[in-house]
Amino acid sequence: MVPSHCGFPFPSDVWTEQDPTTVTGLRVAFGETTLPEMVALGGHLDPEPYRQFDGWSVGQAPMTHMPGATVTGLPTPLSIGQSLSKESPTVLIEAETGVAVPHFAELDLSGPEGDQAFMLRPVVRLKDATRYIVAIRHVVDAEGNELAPSPVFEALRDGTDHSDPSVATRRALYADIIERLQQANYSTEDLQLAWDFTTGSLENKTEWVLHMRDEALATVGDAGPSYQITQVTENPNPNIRRRIEGLMTVPLYLDTAEVGGKLNFGDDGMPEQNGTAEFEFIVQIPHAATTGTPGAILQNGHGQLGSRNEGRNGYLAQIANKHNYVTISVDFVGFAEEDEEEVVNLLLEDFSRWEFIIQRQHQGLINSLLAMRMMKGSFHEDPQVQFSGVSAIDPSQTYYRGDSQGGIFGVSYMALSTDVTRGLLGEPGAPYNLLLNRSANFVPFFGILKIQFSEYLDTQLAIGLAQMYWDRTEPITYIPHVTGNPLPGTPDHNVLIHVAVGDPQVTPLGAHLIARGVGAVNLSPAYRNIWGLEQQVAPVNGNAIVEFKFDEVPANPIINQPPPPGPDPHDWVRVLDASIDQSHIFWQTGIVEQICDGGCDPE
Repeated sequence: MVPSHCGFPFPSDVWTEQDPTTVTGLRVAFGETTLPEMVALGGHLDPEPYRQFDGWSVGQAPMTHMPGATVTGLPTPLSIGQSLSKESPTVLIEAETGVAVPHFAELDLSGPEGDQAFMLRPVVRLKDATRYIVAIRHVVDAEGNELAPSPVFEALRDGTDHSDPSVATRRALYADIIERLQQANYSTEDLQLAWDFTTGSLENKTEWVLHMRDEALATVGDAGPSYQITQVTENPNPNIRRRIEGLMTVPLYLDTAEVGGKLNFGDDGMPEQNGTAEFEFIVQIPHAATTGTPGAILQNGHGQLGSRNEGRNGYLAQIANKHNYVTISVDFVGFAEEDEEEVVNLLLEDFSRWEFIIQRQHQGLINSLLAMRMMKGSFHEDPQVQFSGVSAIDPSQTYYRGDSQGGIFGVSYMALSTDVTRGLLGEPGAPYNLLLNRSANFVPFFGILKIQFSEYLDTQLAIGLAQMYWDRTEPITYIPHVTGNPLPGTPDHNVLIHVAVGDPQVTPLGAHLIARGVGAVNLSPAYRNIWGLEQQVAPVNGNAIVEFKFDEVPANPIINQPPPPGPDPHDWVRVLDASIDQSHIFWQTGIVEQICDGGCDPE
């Protein structure tokens, strides 16, 4: 149907087979030569590992190749509502109900002209185990002429003959697709392309991490994991009275704790404990917690490929002492500083190894949960946290905050945590296949991809393949389970979302998607309207998003590229008094107050 490039359209149920043992009744089954060729491998990516999935990512942008296409007349990030019109040139609907999915359409402008993927970006998380239909019509070229459908698709659409043997085998499928579009009141005689795909089940994406979480927490009990203090530093900065560094001993679910480790699976197909391993942590006790009033526990999530040391002499110490929080930080295993070389190497050597980065992130999520259990368990009684006979830690108050990557995976943490129910998500976003091309941080990694996949369109296919694995750990899977629909054995949670308008590292479009998914409101007065979010004046009892606008920073471009070089507000929000104070009130009360004088313009 897309003669210009193999593998498109993507995702597509053409690349599945029936399997009655899965929740969806399907299993992903690529052909031997369907996946892109990687230069370093000297051949195609191996299709076998993808058979573990019973459907496609709930965060994937359906995409295809339409040579000569423009975005003239298509819904954009500024006209999302247009995508719900029956006249919209791009259509994405639930097959069974005909309900339209709000989205915008774009070309992948990071590619050369003629080799740009045509993409529909859902602005909400897709449903699990659900069949969707994509339809495209009235897309025009630079002269305003509508593009012709491929002869194969035209034969399927119109029921005419064609010599391609795939036409006969797809007749029944396309009769169903056409009928469902017509039942949903979309015209079909003008279709340029249509196809279907089925998203994977929630069980398929979450069963590993839930099994690990429940087993690990039961293993360590209320006391949390055992630990060893390795270093104590008095007064390391003006805000911190004592810094405690150590090693916590946790159940290990990898074949090795070292970088490159893979999940260790048992006969039942679930991750199986492989002994224990020690992982580093850092606790900071502010002066405020040493005067007889114990501090609440605040866990911090670090940024992209960062470490537990982030902010220890800066913003995190400032927050801790200003509002009396004892902080705990660990490396996010699988996407920490020590993992960067492995990420680069797999891009250079074998993209198939991405699977193991995601497997290692499972251990990272579990370590984060166990660190909080340690803090509220035995650690608060340790002699090193006692001052004048009083513990500096109040184990009854537990909160989370994270920025950038820590805000992104903070969604997953909050949906999984049994010990924390309120969290700040600073500069978050989802899914990664939306964030990457729009991020200045991704530029060097993208350069490697373009070298390794000689056909440019294959870079977007590679990102789509990575997203399938990423669904197991990144927020796109966990967004609807933060508030109102918790995962099994998990309490309800609330989150406050902070965003920097013009952020070149994490596009606010990803934060908007998260906000819609958790049922947040846009705190009023707001810098701008956000499609699908109600504006509400303070106080807000529940989830909210607050956008901070800096005068010298323009809003992000709507195309899938980073903003041009200029002031970077990515790390500016977390040090503002308005941000710190608003977060503190939310952690303590669950209420979002309007701290800014008017909209959150720091000037």
